[in-house]
Amino acid sequence: MWVTLLNFSITLVQFIGGVVSNSLSLVSDATHNLGDSTAILIAFVAGKISHKKANERFTFGYKRVEILAALFNAIVLITICLFLLVEAYKRFIQPEAIHGRLMMLIASFGLLANLISVLLLNKDKEENLNVKAAYLHLLGDTLSSVAVIIGGLAIWLYDIYWFDPLITILVSIYIIIHTWGIVKETIDILMQVTPQEINLEEIKAKVELLDGIDNIHHVHVWKLSDTQTHLEAHLNMKNNIDMLTMMSFKEKVERILHEEFGIQHITLQIGYNCCKGKSMLIDSI
Repeated sequence: MWVTLLNFSITLVQFIGGVVSNSLSLVSDATHNLGDSTAILIAFVAGKISHKKANERFTFGYKRVEILAALFNAIVLITICLFLLVEAYKRFIQPEAIHGRLMMLIASFGLLANLISVLLLNKDKEENLNVKAAYLHLLGDTLSSVAVIIGGLAIWLYDIYWFDPLITILVSIYIIIHTWGIVKETIDILMQVTPQEINLEEIKAKVELLDGIDNIHHVHVWKLSDTQTHLEAHLNMKNNIDMLTMMSFKEKVERILHEEFGIQHITLQIGYNCCKGKSMLIDSI
């Protein structure tokens, strides 16, 4: 919430300063910050909602609210950057006079507030994809503020007005490149893609080493969120065993999946000659 309030203050100051100084990079930075402020507010609300307990309708809980928020934030940020690229092109075609000194002073305020925000989110960025998206927003803002300060200095001292749209283009391209990774990761989670760190053939080999298990098949591995991995599969036994023996095999397989592959939530269907098809992947559902 503190990060959100800081960013809204940056937006207001930079927008007024951009209009007064006639700086596109300041106005674009203000627009960028407005998008970021909204994105960070959404990230904050999504984080709160994600902690709600599961119920009869949402049996998996609300963890994917954060994934949806991260995807929305990333798409908004890329859209803003594309808009800024168009505006920068227009400025290249038709340069305008800019008050470089004022531009530099306003950008310095933005830099200070963004640095504080980045430090506030830094410790949690690797633990949560939603926070990481917000962190990248702010990192982009920080770089943008540094670039605008340099541009303001060049304009103030040497009247190099084309520096203003150049900064806008460079920062926008940088942000798009780094944000695309979040878009891809969130789409993979929503499409229930097997996580990159999980090798299904390795799981099959490890499980089928256990004496008594004929094969593991119909395997599905997916991420509920960026931190929680699920697996469901069928285990086909070599012999028609009793319930206690079956539970012993179940515990052994769960231990392998949890300790060696980092899978937290495991659902196993155990049987004897249980399925006609024994392929690891099911053709249709």
